[in-house]
Amino acid sequence: MAASSDNPALMRSLSDPDPIKRNLAAAVLFENGSKSIRSLTQEWLGFTPLAESLVRDPATGNLEITVGIAVEPPNFDRIRAANGSPRLANVPPDQDAQEFELFFPGGVRLDVLTTGRPRGGGAIARYLQKFGEGIQQVEIGVTNVGRATQALRERFGIEPIYPATRAGADGTSVNFFLVPTTEGKKVLVELVESVNRPEH
Repeated sequence: MAASSDNPALMRSLSDPDPIKRNLAAAVLFENGSKSIRSLTQEWLGFTPLAESLVRDPATGNLEITVGIAVEPPNFDRIRAANGSPRLANVPPDQDAQEFELFFPGGVRLDVLTTGRPRGGGAIARYLQKFGEGIQQVEIGVTNVGRATQALRERFGIEPIYPATRAGADGTSVNFFLVPTTEGKKVLVELVESVNRPEH
């Protein structure tokens, strides 16, 4: 997903000393990312085998969605410091990424990502080189990545980027999908199965 014109200002606001400004910026980024897949998830919820795999946020009852934003390393450090230095995720060593999660009121969830090699060939580095800072992906919680992948392929004709589920941060299982939207664009969707999450 390419960066929109207001994203640079929103990224800067995530490291603002004023928590109200940080909360507002996070809410706008979350809404921008969420609305890009809203029509898709409505279709998915209408297909029972897939709907049963989608996780709900206990705080809101909505789908468990996290908007992933890619930022340059200096901004990554500023955002992390301004938000209390949350724990860095344990990212598999073969993936050129650093990340941490931020949680805000109203079920707003952001995954802040950067690259360890700005000129490298990793997914985050390539995104930053092409688009600059912005919304890189939208993550959706599932109880079983394999089952959800099969449903997306068989019912909606959406193929995963990786032929098999792969390891994600903090022991999760993930796969990625480049999904067309009703606006004629494409959004990168990551299905995330957390450790010890009970299946439905």
